[in-house]
Amino acid sequence: MDNRRFNLKTKIMKYRRFGRTNWQVSEIGYGMWGMAGWSGSDDEESLESLQMAVNNGCNFFDTAWGYGAGRSEALLGSLVKANSDKKLYTATKVPPKNFKWPSRREYTLDDCFPPEHIEEYVEKSLANAGASSFDLMQLHTWEDGWLDDERWIKKMEELKSQGLFSAIGISLNRWEPWNGVKAVKSGLVDAVQVIYNIFDQNPEDELFPACREHDVAVIARVPFDEGTLTGTLTKDSNWPEGDWRNTYFVPENLEASVERADSLKPLVPEGMTMPEMALRFILGEPTVSTIIPGMRKPRHVLANLAASDAGLLDNMLMSELKKHRWDREPTGWSQ
Repeated sequence: MDNRRFNLKTKIMKYRRFGRTNWQVSEIGYGMWGMAGWSGSDDEESLESLQMAVNNGCNFFDTAWGYGAGRSEALLGSLVKANSDKKLYTATKVPPKNFKWPSRREYTLDDCFPPEHIEEYVEKSLANAGASSFDLMQLHTWEDGWLDDERWIKKMEELKSQGLFSAIGISLNRWEPWNGVKAVKSGLVDAVQVIYNIFDQNPEDELFPACREHDVAVIARVPFDEGTLTGTLTKDSNWPEGDWRNTYFVPENLEASVERADSLKPLVPEGMTMPEMALRFILGEPTVSTIIPGMRKPRHVLANLAASDAGLLDNMLMSELKKHRWDREPTGWSQ
């Protein structure tokens, strides 16, 4: 990879402490789902975008085996090899054994994360990336009820002691941040990944206070509400066959989401875009360690990373945005 091609610069990236790991990570990280699970992704463009992110100070990259059955992990491995002179923090996720997202209350540890399955997929992820270790290994679904079965943490600690990863995390169900509070309080996990954005503010209620108390890092995912908070969706939006968004933006969800996004548009300050406002809203929450927007195109990288330099929104706008909290319950389409 020729780094000279990707030297366009944003401004200054700021860094935050990643919980008790003490890592200093870019407050705008990189979510790599869209490089494998959405239509229109192109590996060459993805690598160009990833390299541009590195050149502009991004050092936290989040992927998963589930993103293209290892395809996204392979892209991350290529990026790390091309930047051996830099410290890039790598995070991936073990898929549930039943390959069902989200988790449901009735799923047992044996359904999702029996010890042998955890070990198998940690090894697969390392092979996909061509790496000897990751910084953060996460379970891609979670139920607080699994705390009663210590087999998962024994296996994770065993693999960690072998140097296969440095820290342990969990990824929480959409719209269920309460279903991770016990895990945070248990002291067993170093990081939680949770949906947090202008609409989904409910992690502030219980999860964030627990994370602050126990010094657990927070990865804020879905900052644009799967695209709604970019302000570009309409009630007629549709995607190619096979694209994940077709199953998420069913009419019931698309119409309500577009209406709520439209109600935000008058609040966007002159000279600011809605995506910038969405990112800077999240940066206003100090409990968040890093945000991981999906970025498949170089122009998106430059725009999103620039939100760090732009800093926090003013208090009046933050107060107005707080009024747009949207408390939702998981449904058949919410995934």
